[in-house]
Amino acid sequence: MNRDPQSEAIAASNHWQHVSLDFEKPNQRIDEIFAADVFGMRKMKECLPESVFKSVEQVLQGGAKLTLSDADVIAGAMKDWAIERGATHFTHWFQPMTGLTAEKHDSLTAPDGKGGVMYRLSGNSLVQGEPDASSFPSGGLRATFEARGYTAWDVTSPAFIMRGSNYATLSIPTAFVSWNGEALDKKTPLLRSIDAINTQAMRILKLFGTDKGVSSVGSTLGAEQEYFLVDRNLYHARPDLVSCDRTLFGSMPPKHQQLDDHYFGTIPSRVLSFMAEVERELARLGIPVQTRHNEVAPGQYEIAPLFETTNIACDHQALLMQTLKSVAGRFGFVAILHEKPFAGVNGSGKHNNWSLSTNTGVNLLDPQDETHNNLQFMTYLCGVIRAVHLHADLLRAAISSASNDHRLGANEAPPAIISIFLGDMLTDLIDQIEEGATSRTLKGGNLDLGSRTLPALKRDSGDRNRTSPFAFTGNRFEFRAVGSTASVAWPNTVINSIVAESLDFLATEIEGSVPEGATKEQVEEVIRKVLKRVIQDHRAIVFNGDNYTQEWQEEAAARGLSNLRTTPDAIPALMNPKVGAMFEKYGVLTKPELESRIEIFAEKYVTQIGIETRQMISIARTMLLPASVEHQHNLALAVNSTVEAGVDASGLKVSLDEIADLVRILGLKITDLDDHFRFALLEPHDACVYIRDHVLGSMEDLRLAADNLEAVVAHDLWPLPGYSQLLNIR
Repeated sequence: MNRDPQSEAIAASNHWQHVSLDFEKPNQRIDEIFAADVFGMRKMKECLPESVFKSVEQVLQGGAKLTLSDADVIAGAMKDWAIERGATHFTHWFQPMTGLTAEKHDSLTAPDGKGGVMYRLSGNSLVQGEPDASSFPSGGLRATFEARGYTAWDVTSPAFIMRGSNYATLSIPTAFVSWNGEALDKKTPLLRSIDAINTQAMRILKLFGTDKGVSSVGSTLGAEQEYFLVDRNLYHARPDLVSCDRTLFGSMPPKHQQLDDHYFGTIPSRVLSFMAEVERELARLGIPVQTRHNEVAPGQYEIAPLFETTNIACDHQALLMQTLKSVAGRFGFVAILHEKPFAGVNGSGKHNNWSLSTNTGVNLLDPQDETHNNLQFMTYLCGVIRAVHLHADLLRAAISSASNDHRLGANEAPPAIISIFLGDMLTDLIDQIEEGATSRTLKGGNLDLGSRTLPALKRDSGDRNRTSPFAFTGNRFEFRAVGSTASVAWPNTVINSIVAESLDFLATEIEGSVPEGATKEQVEEVIRKVLKRVIQDHRAIVFNGDNYTQEWQEEAAARGLSNLRTTPDAIPALMNPKVGAMFEKYGVLTKPELESRIEIFAEKYVTQIGIETRQMISIARTMLLPASVEHQHNLALAVNSTVEAGVDASGLKVSLDEIADLVRILGLKITDLDDHFRFALLEPHDACVYIRDHVLGSMEDLRLAADNLEAVVAHDLWPLPGYSQLLNIR
């Protein structure tokens, strides 16, 4: 009797067990546990002497450096709090260039010399750590033998406790740099970019005289996260999912997402239990979650947090991904964050909702009701338009990866052409700016739904455009092209930097044209003239239509907009001298730091494709080809026995010829891809080009050959769980 690998995996997937941490009462309200494991400003105010707490506030406002004596007091209070919460270790939690998070745990206890233990955490240990830096990606910044690296406490991001079934660890968010002080992480450039945009955005406020009482301007972020859930046992029956986080083979089932019945549908109870557990875990970490729902593809879901300052939001995004992964196992799931784990259905993105806000809580990208009178908003808006137009290629490079290339341009994601959607109201506004005067704001009005029991709805002044990569959505810009596996720190570092550059340009142009002693009206007249020139020079980046059409690709080319379809196409944008000059001017990245990242991005792309290529050849050669040959053998036996019985076997012979031809093609495609593996011997940038020109097409050919066989080989012989099983949660 033949073994049915798929049925065995499906049967095993039904045996899952929910393992709760059971740290709080099961039915405790979210507001009672929110931020329970966070040593934030509220907890600091409770635990610290008033003078030390004021010192922390000054540090956060950028007006002072933390002294070692204050750090000692803070460390003592943090240690006592963590011990009360059950912590036994502490770690400097950081985000190296691997794209993941990293940590080295140190004990909070030490022998007291009297046969017992004492708890300890010094100010120096809080502020600075020294993990081994030799094995993290450095892109040439560090030689292999140069091992010293430093972590530095990021005071702006609260410490927190990470929990497991039998442990609790005090986690201190830190930056990570080399012995020379060069950034080896994603946080350091982000913090520098936040400083840059603060400086330039404050200049704009001063031009309008609205800086009174405002000490800083920063970017804010709300990053929606899409993901798939797969039964754990089915996942482990797919070597490609285990090693690559995506299926390298798989034919489409008769029903997948065609009916759109999964989108916003009833959440399966097992999934909803998982979501509730995730939200409880995130609540303990002070991460505010706003929405949860089914996404378009079967087995796909979304979680969205509330807006926070960008640095904290980036840290929270990393924790959110980590939490999705860790909690999934308690429910017999694996959470897959890959942008395109299943071909033919929607992939996953991370919609990066970005805005600017003062420390007093004013959203500078809120157009308000009479937008045509809000010249300050128009100035920030024009700064963003100019920034995206000048640095569209850099933005595309900022979201490039082997995994995201599968998603960009498909039906759920924007294309590789970067453009801005403004909507009817703002487009009309920039038309007026270009004409020289603004006199109206388009209104959306109300919607009468035709039933006396339904309320009239207030309609927005413009619709949303889900095909645009960089869309204005009411009071923020949504960068929809960010991939679901990506850290949001790097894309937001880029956005902050390019907008800072454009705000610098605007402020300099305006300041240089305003006569001494000018009246408010004269200043505003100068601003309008500067904004008019900006719109004239940069409105080519604005497009409100369907970004998926061939007509737009042709129009975009005529406008001079790039279409960087793959990561090998996009990486060279980082080598543009204007990019390096911009990062250096605003102190975000030095030339060596930028060059290191270019090298790391290329190496990661080549390595990821290398893993996929090796795994693809292995699965095809050792699993799919033998199964197909066995099916061919069984058919041949059936043909022979049928002929010997004196029965017409012409139909079976046709099937045998078909399977024999498909098996032959599969063998040829395996050999072809194997021959292309020579790219592994090339330098990273040469390898990227070779992959684009030769390897990707060969991978697609091998997949097609295997998927054609999956459609005809006997179900009990095919060794991989199929899409019908993987995409349907049980």
